[in-house]
Amino acid sequence: MTKIVWQQGELIEVTIANLSDTGDGVGRADERVVFVPDTVPGDRAIVRLIHVKPKYAHGKLQQLLEPSPHRIRPSCIVADKCGGCQWQHINYNYQLVAKQNQVIQALERIGGFVQPPVDSVLAAPSALNYRNKSTYPLLRAATGQIQAGYYQKGSHQLINLNQCPVQDSRLNPLLAEVKQDIQQRGWQIYDEQRHLGQIRHLGLRIGRHTGEMLLTLVVKDWNLSRIETQAQEWLKRYPQLVGVSLNRNSDRTNAIFGSETRCIAGVPHLREKFAGMEFQVRPDTFFQVYTETAEALLQVIQSELNLQGHELLVDAYCGIGTLTLPLAKKVRQATGLEVQPAAVEQAILNAQCNGIDNVTFQVGAVEKLLTKMGTIPEVVILDPPRKGCDRTVIDTLRQLKPSRIVYVSCKVATLARDLKLLCQDGQYTITRVQPADFFPQTAHVEAAAFLVLSHLDKDTKSFKKN
Repeated sequence: MTKIVWQQGELIEVTIANLSDTGDGVGRADERVVFVPDTVPGDRAIVRLIHVKPKYAHGKLQQLLEPSPHRIRPSCIVADKCGGCQWQHINYNYQLVAKQNQVIQALERIGGFVQPPVDSVLAAPSALNYRNKSTYPLLRAATGQIQAGYYQKGSHQLINLNQCPVQDSRLNPLLAEVKQDIQQRGWQIYDEQRHLGQIRHLGLRIGRHTGEMLLTLVVKDWNLSRIETQAQEWLKRYPQLVGVSLNRNSDRTNAIFGSETRCIAGVPHLREKFAGMEFQVRPDTFFQVYTETAEALLQVIQSELNLQGHELLVDAYCGIGTLTLPLAKKVRQATGLEVQPAAVEQAILNAQCNGIDNVTFQVGAVEKLLTKMGTIPEVVILDPPRKGCDRTVIDTLRQLKPSRIVYVSCKVATLARDLKLLCQDGQYTITRVQPADFFPQTAHVEAAAFLVLSHLDKDTKSFKKN
């Protein structure tokens, strides 16, 4: 039978059956897969083919013939344009189902696990108004108006926003009004094509439990006329604003923040309550954007580990100690490993502020620090960046043989890859995987995998110190 040849620009009818890990709807037609943004499983639609490959194609929703029962009206008027969210048109309960399936499929297809023990997704307390941090690129429009927002899906065209339904609503007045202040000051907006201008991004941050806010301008250099005066005006206008900072990024890069931040007015950090403890969070500190869901996942970790107070614990990729410090209160000794010196400085300060003295922090690459461990920890927490663990980390852990490992991941593909290596030859067994929704309205999902050392390896622990 001759396969039908697809042509770019052609219209075809597709029924959407699934969602990809990037958030696109996935359908099949003529024995080929079609990826279609802005669709929901159950949608029957006319789709225009945009990019055609031999075995699959990417399409654009042209006409909705029959809507899915999981389809809803988005909360945001620019949801169909803005690239900040992918799933505002999908019922939240179905988002949770899709995210659980995403974790299961990654573990099965990439990890090779059969019927992995994946729990239902830990739901967010609210599917909107949750982000404690937002960073917006800035643009001067042809009209001269200063705009801030997110880029349109699949483009570099900025969608101007005066409020965002997924960020903490207390930040909305700053988003709308600071743009006007920048315009009145006559400050130049950075032009990435010509590498000219001053202000690149507007950063907003809030302590969900304290209400304290930070405002940060990412600039090409420090020479921003009368910024001190404007910073004081912002502090007076917004009672919850505790600090105004500049972050310098002079490179031609897509990275948002540069390496140096200066506090212009107020204090260089906000206070946040997390898991009953107080943390200091700076403008460029990594801190989970959904505070309450992060706390809920920590509770699951604490419950699952059931720490008895005698354990040695290592928290790899520890950041400012968000997981290290609450867990340190339940073990004999905790050690945090982190490559960023500034994060370790904050972690030490946070330990002191909370009166925790059974924890130490080490600066350096995790793959190097782990090989220098003088003792074998009973519990290791892994919370790496999206790229996952360096292979040396996996190999060292398989030599160290800690009794339990908790792997917290923000990208299930690398989680599945690393778990496959850790569980090779049956050395470790996955007892539970708990997904958590840190990013409602998007396809992103966090997951904590719990591993135990097999009985055979418990009797043959060995580690050769380099």
